[in-house]
Amino acid sequence: MDIDVDLIRRDLAQLVNFPSTGGSDAEIAVQRWCAATLTGLGLDVDQWKIDLDALRADPDYPGEEVERDEAWGVVGTSGPGTPALILNGHVDVVPPGDPDSWTNVDPWHVREVDDRWYGRGVCDMKGGVVAIIAAARAVSDLELSRPFAVHTVIGEEDGGIGSFATLRRGHTGDACIIAEPTAGQVVAANAGSLTFRIEVQGRATHGSMRATGHSAISAFELVHRALAELEDVRNALPPEPFGFLPWPISVGIIQAGDWASTVPDHLVAEGRYGIMPDESFVDAKAAFEQAVADVAATDTWLAAHPPVVTWPGGHFAAGRLPPGDPFGDQVATAVVSAGQPLPEQIGAPYGSDLRQYAAAGIPTVQYGPGDIGDAHAIDESVDIAQVVACATAYAELIVSRCT
Repeated sequence: MDIDVDLIRRDLAQLVNFPSTGGSDAEIAVQRWCAATLTGLGLDVDQWKIDLDALRADPDYPGEEVERDEAWGVVGTSGPGTPALILNGHVDVVPPGDPDSWTNVDPWHVREVDDRWYGRGVCDMKGGVVAIIAAARAVSDLELSRPFAVHTVIGEEDGGIGSFATLRRGHTGDACIIAEPTAGQVVAANAGSLTFRIEVQGRATHGSMRATGHSAISAFELVHRALAELEDVRNALPPEPFGFLPWPISVGIIQAGDWASTVPDHLVAEGRYGIMPDESFVDAKAAFEQAVADVAATDTWLAAHPPVVTWPGGHFAAGRLPPGDPFGDQVATAVVSAGQPLPEQIGAPYGSDLRQYAAAGIPTVQYGPGDIGDAHAIDESVDIAQVVACATAYAELIVSRCT
């Protein structure tokens, strides 16, 4: 099986050239590219316009954090029957931030420096998508006794509506590998996450007379400390295969005040709340809201003006490969067959589409090029050798499961 790095380079350059942030026209266009590319490889392609209204009315709808009026699904299969293997990759990316902050790199054009590719999405996760395509190309001349499938999906970064739509359309399989960046390891479990919003009331007054008012920022400091204490309790004894701080609580946005010399009377804080395996959203929200209510009850101001907690955005459940399932070991064997060290099976603190396939009863793991630390970053990059190694491992896995 030949993995052609020049074709990978070409494919990645074309993919990154689509500024496919969530809800953009490019998110639609990049799926057309995927459908055409998979068709060119000889796969049978299902390309469909996603019924967003129907999915949003579904009780299991995973949520969205961007406005989206149109979206497309793409699945390529190598033949009839239930696929023995699904290879999944998302083609949406997060915004690049200030383009001028990138080092001699246009975020939407791949640049190659010191055996690495740079550009928005090369790590998370268009590098993984082109590795999947390279693997499909490498096995295109083989006689397979069972089919494999390639799922390219949108909306992973803001809830996972693309994989949700793909599964709802009936595309299933015996096992799934997701090409998220895993730094050479196999991710067999994900924590989940929710987006929270906390609104805290204050009393405005002139800054020179701040003692006659009540700063919403000062009030929030008490809530923030309570969230840190809740984080400590929830992360005290993480189970295998998770490591340190697998379900953190992080405040990402704080907005307060509208004039430098005025005590702020309103604060809005938004952040990410890690969800534990086998924890329902109802129970997780209740624990969070109780912690906020408990600290409010200890403070005269907050007791009279209780903070308001709401839950906007995506709902990422936790997910994992069932204990004892052989698929994780099969992936590890394919990685070794591709000439790479034996990977460890680990748990990751971030959410992904793994939980959707796992919830559908499909054994699923993540293994892909790059390190999650490079995802969403300025000067996002991926090691070229890792992309080629993952493509080789995917091809080995297709052969082992489909022949």
